[in-house]
Amino acid sequence: MSSTTEQLDLYIDFLTRERRLSTHTVSAYRRDLDQLYRFIRESEIDRWCDLNVKQARLYPARLNRNGLASRSVQRMLSAARSFYRFLVTENLATSNPFEAVSAPKSARRLPVTLSVDEISGLFDDHNGSAESLRDRAMLELFYSSGLRLSELAALDQHGVDLVSGAVRVTGKGNRQRVVPVGSKAVDAVRHWLEQRQSLAAEGEVALFVNQRGSRLSTRGIQYRIQKWAQQHGLGRHLHPHMLRHSFASHVLESSGDLRSVQEMLGHADISTTQIYTHLDFQHLAKVYDSAHPRAMKKPDKN
Repeated sequence: MSSTTEQLDLYIDFLTRERRLSTHTVSAYRRDLDQLYRFIRESEIDRWCDLNVKQARLYPARLNRNGLASRSVQRMLSAARSFYRFLVTENLATSNPFEAVSAPKSARRLPVTLSVDEISGLFDDHNGSAESLRDRAMLELFYSSGLRLSELAALDQHGVDLVSGAVRVTGKGNRQRVVPVGSKAVDAVRHWLEQRQSLAAEGEVALFVNQRGSRLSTRGIQYRIQKWAQQHGLGRHLHPHMLRHSFASHVLESSGDLRSVQEMLGHADISTTQIYTHLDFQHLAKVYDSAHPRAMKKPDKN
């Protein structure tokens, strides 16, 4: 199979010289394609061009049986498709057998949330500095209204109506929505606005500003949130989306109103919101296992 290995080397050289990919990326391609090489060798196929669609469909199944995660299988199929496109371009194959091969779907990860007690611990703070008031207002808004990081970063002063308790944001697809703001978040934003002038540069319209007086960036917000979590002894990494997930999970758990949660989160498709029903069921299952007399594990008798 010397010609087969030579063609693989030719592709690796193409990635290096023509596409100028990094050494790390090229090495990753090589590792993935070495798996494909072993597969065709074990399938007693002499040339790359002899692999047909039926045989190609067996490749992800083989990888799955070997214990590879869905994401890894998807990556390897992507490498195989790219390699065969190169072979077709170079007239070393007449077709790409992997174009019709679909990767297994990845298991959807359940969102990570905070408990109500953890949320309460985050807001147990009496520091009255301008920075502390700003950071608390950001956390309250994230949790109160389920905002995305980009949405909060883009907020201007006029975006929050403290009288009616609502915030207007522009989400994905440039879609605008109005979301309720809870009383705790309203109070937190009001206290921040009383101190905002001490930090904000003249003419700056952003609701949240940094020490230089300009709009706080998404990275800056992430840093401040994580620092707040560390100072309040959360004990795990906190990111803005975790607060958004917690908002959705807690509202759905209390109300069961999936459509309203979808609207507040700004999801175009309700199937995106339905992931929280799985999370809610997981919570209920834990409660059931710990409380139902027919579900509780009996202590071992010695």
